[in-house]
Amino acid sequence: MTIPTTLLSSGHPMPLLGLGTWPLDDHASARAVESAMGLGYRLVDTASRYENEVGVGQGLAASGVDRAELFITTKLRGADQGYDATRDALHASLDRLGLDYVDLYLIHWPLPRLDRYVESYRAMIDLAAEGLVRSIGVSNFREHHLDRLIAETSHVPAVNQIQLSPALARTDLRRYLTDRGITVEGWSPLGQEEGVLTEPVIQEIAAAHGRSPGQVVLRWHVQQGIVTIPKSASPERQRSNAEIFDFALTEDDMARIAGLDRGEDAARDSDEHEEF
Repeated sequence: MTIPTTLLSSGHPMPLLGLGTWPLDDHASARAVESAMGLGYRLVDTASRYENEVGVGQGLAASGVDRAELFITTKLRGADQGYDATRDALHASLDRLGLDYVDLYLIHWPLPRLDRYVESYRAMIDLAAEGLVRSIGVSNFREHHLDRLIAETSHVPAVNQIQLSPALARTDLRRYLTDRGITVEGWSPLGQEEGVLTEPVIQEIAAAHGRSPGQVVLRWHVQQGIVTIPKSASPERQRSNAEIFDFALTEDDMARIAGLDRGEDAARDSDEHEEF
């Protein structure tokens, strides 16, 4: 299958649907990535913090897919924030992945208590200029983090990967990102912690379209131009997750799904959450 792409502000196309790999270990990641590549996936999302980059790299190598077709994302963990540490961390990630460059490098969390995300981002700008990264961005950043980052570096991130589902629609933050040309990417897209798949509205819309609840929720993402990265180690579920580009939700469907939003306060607090 062919998965559509969206064009990043950096000029590089990014698939609208990819494979998330948290919390898979190296062995499970290798199998999941190889399976997904065989089904037509080209975007794979990992992170240093996930401790599965070796497995992701093994799966990519085993798939036999040409490197030029792939879009590989990894993330800078909190323990590696800072200019020199960020540079070293990217090289370590490349070694674990077995790659010469990554397509997208993200700061995993802002960790404002450390106050190192601006210097980390400056290192990422330099790494991109050196060809080790194609596009750079952030993850879990709110408006005030981005305002400061852009003001102090004069560089607008290509992507902000945020917790996002129909229960956590993040409407104001998404509007802010879109206004600045920052592509929105959602993690935990199926809203399993919030019970999105069992919501009667989702199940009713799924029945009306002859689709699964998961397909309806993923369609909600891509129909709005949001990049989505559901995790699955099952080839059957990977296939089902990707079969969302041959139907569309109606305006009424979208309006009903909008009623599931629990508001910004329900999302994880990017000022308080710490990940190292």
